[in-house]
Amino acid sequence: MSQGLRGTEQAIGPSARTTSVPRQHETSVPRSAGTASPYDVARWCAGNSWPVHPLAPGRKTPAANCPTCRHEPHSPQDCPCHSAGRWCHGFHAATTNPALLEAWWRSRPALGVAVSCGPAGLVVLDIDAHSAEVPDRNRLLPGIPIHESVNLAGLASGFDTLALLAALRSQRSPADDDSTLRVRTPSGGLHVWYRTPPEGPRYRSSVGSSPKVALAWQVDVRSTGGYIVTPATRTSAGTYTPVGAARLPAALPDWLAAELQRTGHEVNQQPGQVPPPRPGSLRPARKRAHRLLEPLLDQVKDCAAVPEGTAFTEKLNRAAYTAGGLIASGHLTNSQAHDLLTAAADAARPHRSRHSLAVITSALTAGASQPLHLKGRP
Repeated sequence: MSQGLRGTEQAIGPSARTTSVPRQHETSVPRSAGTASPYDVARWCAGNSWPVHPLAPGRKTPAANCPTCRHEPHSPQDCPCHSAGRWCHGFHAATTNPALLEAWWRSRPALGVAVSCGPAGLVVLDIDAHSAEVPDRNRLLPGIPIHESVNLAGLASGFDTLALLAALRSQRSPADDDSTLRVRTPSGGLHVWYRTPPEGPRYRSSVGSSPKVALAWQVDVRSTGGYIVTPATRTSAGTYTPVGAARLPAALPDWLAAELQRTGHEVNQQPGQVPPPRPGSLRPARKRAHRLLEPLLDQVKDCAAVPEGTAFTEKLNRAAYTAGGLIASGHLTNSQAHDLLTAAADAARPHRSRHSLAVITSALTAGASQPLHLKGRP
């Protein structure tokens, strides 16, 4: 496909030069990939100061919580299991403690390994290659309109959109960055790892299909409030395989940091927390709307206590449907609803952001057809 490029402008137009977009990234894979044990991988990560937590054997989701956490929902941040050395609540339990790593992986050698990206100071680009309908050209690169004269034939994946963004900035695509750790996923995607300065900004996680915060279509960002599957981890779908020679993350490129800032990825709040509204800033009916929605959001967040079997989708759907009705009646803004719902969903299921977004979008639309009127003026 062809694409127009202007290095300093916020548009892609007909006067720009042309470059090719790779349909698929091709790099040799070391023969030794996949031979390290999960315990060895966990120790290697901890040696790099990256907190790790276990994944369920053969899967890319967190290991199951203890019986107490499964049956008595509570906040992951306040869970006593962490001080007791248990792995409950996924990335909230991530650690570099050698004694815990040995206890976890010696007792359950088949557990997979994941890194909690925020505390590790990492930004990982998760480039998808899934088959999906290509959206309108103005949704491919948020905030960057693409001129109608640009031929997008052949654009099919996150490899293409990331290459397009990089070319616009006169940079090499991160998918081709052989100076940093890159990991091929079993589905054909690619994880590109970068480290951030200790005193630098923190970045929020996002999914490429989000209408609010996204870097590029089919390119997810894993950082604060998210985790990433480590290289050499094996799932039922295959092995996460290092690509090329680099085995450590390079520094986050300045141009990519600027793009993350431009697209709203900088964050100053703690991961998994929904900022409560200031009481004095809401009108009485607005306060009642939040009081109605808060218990439903709490039910969604409580699903963090158990990786599966909590009716997460049903609870998120109920909360979003209610929020849609509140939006339609003027008690809540669309932006407020999206922020509250997304934060609650990400706190409970950070690895299912795409699914959560689809549920939220659908339920908000459905709920908006049934305005929910509260007593008093909106």
